[in-house]
Amino acid sequence: MPFLGKDWRSPGWSWTKTEHGWKRIIFYGHELEDNNRDIDLKQLCSDNKENLFVGDVCELAITKRKKDFYNNNTKSQFVFRDKWIYVQRGSTKERHGYCTLGEAINRLDFSSAIQDLRRFNYVAKLFQLIARSQLTNLSGAAQKNYFNILEKIVRKVVEDQYNPRLVKDLLHDLSSTLHSLAIHVGRCVLVGNVNIWLCRLETILKWQQQLNNLQIPKQLRNGLSFNDLPLHMQNKILCNLSDAYDIINVGQTTPTLQILSEDRMLWKKLCHFHFADKQFCRNLVLSKSDNVDWKLMYFTLQKHYPMKEQYGDTLHFCKHCSILFWKECDHPCTANDPDSCLMPVSPQHFIDLFKF
Repeated sequence: MPFLGKDWRSPGWSWTKTEHGWKRIIFYGHELEDNNRDIDLKQLCSDNKENLFVGDVCELAITKRKKDFYNNNTKSQFVFRDKWIYVQRGSTKERHGYCTLGEAINRLDFSSAIQDLRRFNYVAKLFQLIARSQLTNLSGAAQKNYFNILEKIVRKVVEDQYNPRLVKDLLHDLSSTLHSLAIHVGRCVLVGNVNIWLCRLETILKWQQQLNNLQIPKQLRNGLSFNDLPLHMQNKILCNLSDAYDIINVGQTTPTLQILSEDRMLWKKLCHFHFADKQFCRNLVLSKSDNVDWKLMYFTLQKHYPMKEQYGDTLHFCKHCSILFWKECDHPCTANDPDSCLMPVSPQHFIDLFKF
């Protein structure tokens, strides 16, 4: 069978055998989340005079109309077959162009990632960094996908009451950025009509109101509770918390936990977890008794240095293949030892990969 393709470097087309002969397979991506999969081609071609085209031209026109039909009639993400993306930073003889931040958002299936609690904080932090500085670098399709995923993030927080403070900070930064761009800067840096962005601002305000009115119901259980544990076990659990605000919020529940949350050793371990020893010497905070006030030290260091980030699961970058992917999804690696080429990617590193 002859090698058919638009480019001699491409892998060629995929074919399937039917009752009427061989038919070329066109991939749009895997299943979408809604039920808009079955589209009548007669409906797509009824009023656009596509019957004037013949051969591949007509097929390409129908393909474009079918893709537009999906995008205009569903809020779900356009799901691609591969859950990885090749990060191309420049043109070569084999590859032309480069990979953009918006393309990475569309390809890496963040819509499914937020359903995994190990990846939720990672995606939320990444979207917060995008809201602060990279929103104008997204294409129109990527911006639409960004807000669709953000809607799912808010919905998950409202339904599961999971980490609302992180999403509140995300919406606050996004609202500040959009307010500055849409009102002060204007349409020159925004993709699309400025009225669309004003509507998105209103939507963000509604999301913020939903989170502000969020009330976590009290769980009624007859079994063993956190307060029934011995004090040394409660203190050990507090030592495993990496967020200072979580420790403070736990301390506001009962008088016993209030005492445990003020423990000097607890805040000392938290400082050593997030910051280096050299940073302590430059910002020593002493109490009246000439002892180090580790709680005040933590918040002082927080103002001057970045804190250590910890996530249950992150994206990984293969240095051999230059491919970005979720580790569970894997990627087609040609290295002899693929694990030695992997590098975890923090949210800020993800942004830096697409800065040209």
